[in-house]
Amino acid sequence: MAGGAHVDHHSNRGVALLIAVLALFLALAETGAKSQQTEAISRNIEAANLWAFFQARTIRQTTVRTAVEQAELSLPAMPEAARAAVLRQQETWRGFAARWESEPDTGEGRRELMARARAAEEKRDRSLAAYHQYEIGSAAFQVGIVLASASVITGVGLLAVAGGVLGVIGVGFAALGFFAPTLIHL
Repeated sequence: MAGGAHVDHHSNRGVALLIAVLALFLALAETGAKSQQTEAISRNIEAANLWAFFQARTIRQTTVRTAVEQAELSLPAMPEAARAAVLRQQETWRGFAARWESEPDTGEGRRELMARARAAEEKRDRSLAAYHQYEIGSAAFQVGIVLASASVITGVGLLAVAGGVLGVIGVGFAALGFFAPTLIHL
């Protein structure tokens, strides 16, 4: 070669293979990150909807309890015939309030809604943790690809080694995102 430059085609093939492997893992990590991000958004919407339903039940429950109390205050001044009707209505309202507190058959009582909302929040938080692990892994893969590419241009083999090390770190974070997203909090 002219000017005494020497290109080691064998090591360049190894670096090219390293870059291809890093790019493959980058694609997988990005797919995992996007999937977890979408899941987190869906679970956040689910939790918000459940909390809104919980609040609606609470408002309804408070309204009928207030009606029962107000009717109770009016009872002494009522004629006997009206009093019996008001007492029946109070019992109906108390039944509604009790049903809105806990309705295991439908899962739409306040207690059940609260449990469902908290479960959705836990799933959301786990998905967000996984998303962040995948994103850190993706960043490691991207920097590893840049360093490995730079080693081809500069001929500095340590850059390819550093790219490989970052690839291993990226695999570690992607594996955390898949298997144990809440193990490390960054």
